[in-house]
Amino acid sequence: MLAHIEQVLTKAEVAEFRAVLEAQDWVDGRVTAGSQSALAKRNLQVPEDAPAARALGERVLGALGRNETFISAALPLRVFPPLFNRYDEGMGFGPHIDNSVRFAGPVRFRTDVSCTLFLTEPEDYDGGELVIEDTFGEHAVKLEAGDMILYPATSRHRVEPVTRGSRWAAFFWAQSMVKNEPDRQTLYDLDQAIRALSAQVGQGDASVITLSGVYHNLVRRFGDA
Repeated sequence: MLAHIEQVLTKAEVAEFRAVLEAQDWVDGRVTAGSQSALAKRNLQVPEDAPAARALGERVLGALGRNETFISAALPLRVFPPLFNRYDEGMGFGPHIDNSVRFAGPVRFRTDVSCTLFLTEPEDYDGGELVIEDTFGEHAVKLEAGDMILYPATSRHRVEPVTRGSRWAAFFWAQSMVKNEPDRQTLYDLDQAIRALSAQVGQGDASVITLSGVYHNLVRRFGDA
């Protein structure tokens, strides 16, 4: 499942994030890559222990906690603290699959869902598309600043080389309460259908109440946490 989540951050928030990030020291992005990914990775990152990065990450987590689409699509149990990267001209990230386990201090995460929150407007750089592969082919993603793409962490993906400008983003992972991707897709589709029906007939409609019960019972059945 690929979910485009709009306006996780407002344009004003994006501008504020950019101003903070511009003042940071950036390091080689391979510091957070696995041994295989490091061979294909060419970008820069703000050190994950930088106080400014931690503060911005907390703000992203706060925004996600209020975002119904993210909650519906990820069904998050834990969310890895967001990191921040940039791809300047000539930089990219070759085909890879994200590590299955991440550590944030003593806390271990299973990476079920990958997320990229764009912090640069698409017209401000060329190249830099996030290309995600699935059974239907390749999907090139380049979103408005403040928008986010969510996709299975099991997906093979890459970032095309930037040929003009600079592409900035926040990236992170979530461990879902529902480990199985097809189950998460089914629950997401059901939740979206219930929301659409509710908008037409009202939340108090008997069909909406019944389907909502089915949804929550399926979360209980599929959930492993």
